[in-house]
Amino acid sequence: MKKISLKPTNDYCPQTLFLYGTYDENGKPDFGLFCWFSYTWEKELGVMACIGGSKRTKDNIHKSRVFSANLVTEKILPLADYMGVVDGNKPEKMEGLDLEIEKGQVLPVPVLMDSPVTFELEVKEFLPRQDGEVMLCAIRNVLQDETLADKAKTSTEKLVEIAPVQTTCSRYFSWKGENLGAWGEPMKTFSKKNG
Repeated sequence: MKKISLKPTNDYCPQTLFLYGTYDENGKPDFGLFCWFSYTWEKELGVMACIGGSKRTKDNIHKSRVFSANLVTEKILPLADYMGVVDGNKPEKMEGLDLEIEKGQVLPVPVLMDSPVTFELEVKEFLPRQDGEVMLCAIRNVLQDETLADKAKTSTEKLVEIAPVQTTCSRYFSWKGENLGAWGEPMKTFSKKNG
């Protein structure tokens, strides 16, 4: 296979999406959509997450040093796309949302109940870069939908059932590789009344 050289890009390298959940200084939940998320190992499984630019989510994480990472599925993609497109500094972003949110079981983080997998994360180290920041995090708890514990189903069946969403080339894709739309498209079907 012949290769060509390109400017830096991550096209054709699908990444899993997460809604990072934080509480602001008034105790109100806030969620932002991110995909720069992977795993580390230092005597135990950890997470490395990166947030580029200025974001309310990043400001909240700096204040509390904790956040949740809620797996994005096809079911919640319109909400996630909305959370990723609408600026978190706009007060109306979170107003009127009909979301089922609970507090984490170990950390004071908002947990989106419609997400089948949520990590409760504590930032152990911030690594500032020029226009972004890498956060090395300890996983303090993992919350999973109880159906994922069903031993009668294979991992493949469970993944198909929860239908996680991936992104690459400025588009969303299903677990099976089906095109779910360009960034900014799924939110057009989002209604604040039904989350």
